[in-house]
Amino acid sequence: MKQENQKSVMESFSLAGRRALVTGSARGIGRAIARALAECGATVAVHGVRPSDALEQSLADVRAFTPKSAAVTGDLGEPGCAQMLFEATSSAIGAPDIVIANASVQVRRPWLEVPESEALLQMQVNFHATYQLFQLAYPAMRQQRWGRLISVGSVQEVRPHPDMPIYAASKAALENLVRNLAKLCAPDGVTVNNLCPGVFATDRNADALNNPTYAEKVRAGIPLRDFAMPEDAAGAAVLLCSAAGRYITGVTLRVDGGMGI
Repeated sequence: MKQENQKSVMESFSLAGRRALVTGSARGIGRAIARALAECGATVAVHGVRPSDALEQSLADVRAFTPKSAAVTGDLGEPGCAQMLFEATSSAIGAPDIVIANASVQVRRPWLEVPESEALLQMQVNFHATYQLFQLAYPAMRQQRWGRLISVGSVQEVRPHPDMPIYAASKAALENLVRNLAKLCAPDGVTVNNLCPGVFATDRNADALNNPTYAEKVRAGIPLRDFAMPEDAAGAAVLLCSAAGRYITGVTLRVDGGMGI
């Protein structure tokens, strides 16, 4: 029988038998990641704030590969939602041994005009809900001595946008959290990493990138001179989730075209 480190390269990327929760996966980067995990064999809980056509389409994507995948809903900006979401996921597909915290709130506003409510909402969704989901998922991972905890950060961790100070700060906090938790979780076979996207051509960025002047200014700051597509994050996520990435923990893996250099 082959040992873990004797798997072929293709076998090491298999996620057959794994169960994953991907928050914010009705569209964009989250949807692409959820589909990739399912394509590699994982049963996936896709997540949206509420039922929607987009969430149903994402569910159809993953069920094409793993029919037992499911959809869960909940607003991570609301108190207690992380607990409810974890319980709904566990009920639908079993306790997740992969959690990818992709859901986030991003508000563009000059820093002197950011109201407390918007600041608190961004920190709640982007940081606190991620921390809570990791807390909830970790005990089962520790018991089985295998797990993957992944936050989805942003190139703003190192290149903060002047009109998104709270968003950038929340993502920088995640990067620090990951480095801290990675040391704590590693002895139990659980890796903790931060997937860090750059400028992606998604719904969230559509309005800004539709401005030709702004788009060219942003493109000029990216060494690869191109915007990423949601699928560009999928391979990195599969690496971090699979046996191929078993020796990677506590890192920020940037998928940013070199923007963070």
